[in-house]
Amino acid sequence: MNKIVLKLGGTIMTLFLVVLLPLGYVANQIFTNFYYSQVQEEIGDLSQKYARNITSLEDEKIIDMFKNLAELTNKEIYITNANGKVIADSGVQMANLSQRAINQLANGQTIQKKFDSINTGESYLGSGHPITKSNTFQGSLFVLASINDVQGPVQKIRDLLILSAVGALFLALGFTYVISKKMSDPLIEMEQATREIAKGNLDIQVNISSSDEVGSLGKAINDLALETNRYRSNRREFLANISHELRTPISYLRGYAEVLNKELYRTEEERKQYLTIIEDESERMTRLISDLFDLSKMEEGKVDLQMDVMNLTEILDSALLKVRIELEKKGLALKSNIDYNVPSVKVDGIRLEQIFTNLLGNAIRYTEKGSINVIVRETVNRIHVIIEDTGIGIPEKELALIFERFHRVEKSRSRELGGTGLGLAIVKNLVEIQDGSIVVNSKVGSGTRFELSFPIVGEGR
Repeated sequence: MNKIVLKLGGTIMTLFLVVLLPLGYVANQIFTNFYYSQVQEEIGDLSQKYARNITSLEDEKIIDMFKNLAELTNKEIYITNANGKVIADSGVQMANLSQRAINQLANGQTIQKKFDSINTGESYLGSGHPITKSNTFQGSLFVLASINDVQGPVQKIRDLLILSAVGALFLALGFTYVISKKMSDPLIEMEQATREIAKGNLDIQVNISSSDEVGSLGKAINDLALETNRYRSNRREFLANISHELRTPISYLRGYAEVLNKELYRTEEERKQYLTIIEDESERMTRLISDLFDLSKMEEGKVDLQMDVMNLTEILDSALLKVRIELEKKGLALKSNIDYNVPSVKVDGIRLEQIFTNLLGNAIRYTEKGSINVIVRETVNRIHVIIEDTGIGIPEKELALIFERFHRVEKSRSRELGGTGLGLAIVKNLVEIQDGSIVVNSKVGSGTRFELSFPIVGEGR
């Protein structure tokens, strides 16, 4: 049997016994005290009635009548005179009364206590009442009930309680086992699933049979397996991509360096061309490594930001100035609709310019003709920056992936134009760590639209 079943079962049974035992004890005390009280009340009423109806302690017929009544009611009686001496009994001999008891009876008080028989040694519950005549104390009459007779019904009740408790215990054992199994089976399944995940089997899924905390834990394990599987797949893809990205420029560097070293070129122009290729590929590797370093720091939350309240439009103008030569070289028009009166935002100016430059560079790179449109506008509590182009666009199925590392819609075109596949991943991370958001819309053949938004921050904040 699984240890968790034993632990759960033991805990439930312990709680059950903690409740059952005091409850049984209290029930036993209630029934016992109730029955004893009933008997005490009964013999008290009888002793009072008998004492009131005795007209003379010297009339043998009256004494015999009460002895017969004692036999009919299954009770014992004994009668004392004013001095406390026993003058009659129903067969149970009792000691003479003490002076204290005589005084209590003489004062009209009733005596209720436990008595022990002289001849049998049996114990009795007794109730004594004074016998008076013309307001004069004549003696007393005691009615006795055997404690053994009282304990008989009490013992039966106690036996029934014990029997009920034993039955309830066995019933509880059955329920405890069922409940323990029901509670432990999902946990055991989860434990086995996590061990499989630890071994690398990430396709395993836990059956979720409830919507409580246990079901939530099972869902969390399933999500963990999915995320770990996704992470492993992304890692493999990342390693394959980075290997590919590094292998290509290294191959170029090695090949053209060998050509130059062995002087296999024919003209000086050809030699300069090879040197230019080596320089370009070196720059590509430097940019790739720098992008990887930046992205790694951002994903680990270790990037240093110099956050300050700044004018977003000034940063945007600086980025536009840097890409203006590229715009003119490709013959693209720049259309801007910038509201220069928008409130300030709290950002890292260098990182924000990096975002704008990257997005503008992408727009220019993938637009052969038409224009680049830049819009800045204010909505409730936010500033929006829109950068859109009239370029080749992105297929709808690719839109959800463009912020992934090394994801490129057209790999051959990206390589030709110098893309590393990390730019948009860096942009997304930089936007989000500055409390901004970024969304993209695109249509193949019509262009792409990126919309950034940042929260407004007052100068005093």
